[in-house]
Amino acid sequence: MSDSIKHECGIALIRLRKPIEYYVEKYGTPMYGVNKLFLLMQKQHNRGQDGAGVASIKIDAGPGMEYISRFRSVKTRAIDSIFGKIGKEYKELKESNPEKAEDISWVWNNMPFLGDVYLGHLRYGTHGVNSVDNCHPMVRENNWRSRSLAVAGNFNMTNVEEQFQKLIELGQHPKQKSDTITVLEKIGHFLDEENQELFESYKHEFTNKEITSLIEENLDLEHVLKRAGKDFDGGYAMAGLTGYGASFVVRDPNGIRPAYYYIDDEVVVVASEKPAIKTAFDVDYSAIKEITPGHALIVDKEGNPSLREIIEPREKLSCSFERIYFSRGNDPEIYEERKNMGKRLCGQILEAVNYDLKNTVFSYIPNTAETSWLGMMKGIEDYLRTYRKQAILNQQLTEEELDDILQFKPRAEKLVIKDVKLRTFITDDNNRDDLVTHVYDTTYEVVKKGIDTLVVLDDSIVRGTTLEKSIIKMLDKLDPKKIIIVSCAPQIRYPDCYGIDMSRLKEFVAFRAMLALLEDRGLYYKIDEVYDKCQAVEGTEAFKETNFVKELFDLFTHDEISAKVSEIVKAPGVKAEVQVIYQTIEDLHLACPNHRGDWYFTGNYPTPGGTRVVNRAFMNFVEKKAVRAY
Repeated sequence: MSDSIKHECGIALIRLRKPIEYYVEKYGTPMYGVNKLFLLMQKQHNRGQDGAGVASIKIDAGPGMEYISRFRSVKTRAIDSIFGKIGKEYKELKESNPEKAEDISWVWNNMPFLGDVYLGHLRYGTHGVNSVDNCHPMVRENNWRSRSLAVAGNFNMTNVEEQFQKLIELGQHPKQKSDTITVLEKIGHFLDEENQELFESYKHEFTNKEITSLIEENLDLEHVLKRAGKDFDGGYAMAGLTGYGASFVVRDPNGIRPAYYYIDDEVVVVASEKPAIKTAFDVDYSAIKEITPGHALIVDKEGNPSLREIIEPREKLSCSFERIYFSRGNDPEIYEERKNMGKRLCGQILEAVNYDLKNTVFSYIPNTAETSWLGMMKGIEDYLRTYRKQAILNQQLTEEELDDILQFKPRAEKLVIKDVKLRTFITDDNNRDDLVTHVYDTTYEVVKKGIDTLVVLDDSIVRGTTLEKSIIKMLDKLDPKKIIIVSCAPQIRYPDCYGIDMSRLKEFVAFRAMLALLEDRGLYYKIDEVYDKCQAVEGTEAFKETNFVKELFDLFTHDEISAKVSEIVKAPGVKAEVQVIYQTIEDLHLACPNHRGDWYFTGNYPTPGGTRVVNRAFMNFVEKKAVRAY
């Protein structure tokens, strides 16, 4: 994706189902769980590079022994930093006590992070300061293990304000108004209540010490999650560890954010992506299952897993951006879907180049678009196969003409190269525009000047700024006749509020194109009309039921918006003709039929909170408020 957008985040959970001695005997190390957590997180590092965190629970730790451990980092290589520290502690423990290093029980008791349950998180911050304090897991500790809680998640809540007020009404004093803290405290509140109810039922028959064990054996985590989650509005995959050793991962009822699991007699594993589990545990893809929307995978203190309905599932609308860009493409289903996305663009591309493939060069940017590019090239080859058959059947060809047709291949070149190190260096927004022009470089002397058309495939076009300020200018230096930028994603018209950092309408080039068309046609007064409609119902249920911004986009066709985007991204001084082609929503659905979450393209939000966000985002635009809409 040439326009960088961020999303939250990646999770990894491991529950060891055997005693530590089992893993030492079979795998030769008490660090088996730690090592597997490291692999799960490394294989999902694409999901978060702003920070990372891990936590572990040591079940039935003795009094005075640390039973919950946590490490977090915002260093450039946060995963390596965290696990390097854990590894160093293990090494120092063995070196300082060589006579006890082979005593597994002693190592278990004296190595804090060794545990029975592990939780890892990779953070892509969508807002706020990138500090360790903002890194998951978040922890709520108590001297009663059954009241302690660690939570990490891939989520955004659209109704944080409402949840915050509910906590106040419950008598709490939340330390922050953020979705992460709100979720932690909401679950924590009902965990406390469940503890207290059990305590009250046992206190007349048992001692407090006996009650502690009884609570841990009988606490109903399903009931806790049902009570805590009934008012959540958003996309989420939340993972949690309780201090006594039970764990859970709960998924939103529309299945917006991904969560997969694997179970055998040694482990229960959950991750945001299938390939991470496949690689870390070397299991068949068929053994990896998807957590059902609205359900929680709950693992009790004894290590027994069960899938329980927490919220009634609704229409499944999994985030299509996971398939387009976010998730790693080595998942076999995603690999095929991305190839299909590229292939389905071929009709529009062939029309745009006027079927002149001899004078067309095909390329892609960035590297994550390569799979879709392969599908696009397969589509072009399919067209050529049909063309060859028709040419041979319908014409009397000379031997030379026949030879030309049979030997012709589409021209594929690596035109755009991304300088990753330079991208990492650019951290100052004030100077970004100047430096971003040098993030990319190109391959020279492969384009016929003034003759060739360049077709460059991108994952998506969000803001259009990188195209305008860097890529198109750079490609124009090759002196092509025409530059065609092709987006695997449809036009991004509306905010996302379920995980992706896209909440300000004016940042979207498609929205700017719509504004320009309103201006061109003397329709800009429509902005005030839509604003008045939003203002009239703000604070009512209607504000969460109707996406009023759709009225503005409905004034124009898909092709009209695309044409205006083409004008916007063509920087002054660019000589070549510029055209932007977008995937259609219909073709996106055909390419990935099981992941139809498309609200950023269509404005059809799966929750009331999403509709409220788009209307509030539009009001912020009109009111010139450069703030988050939720």
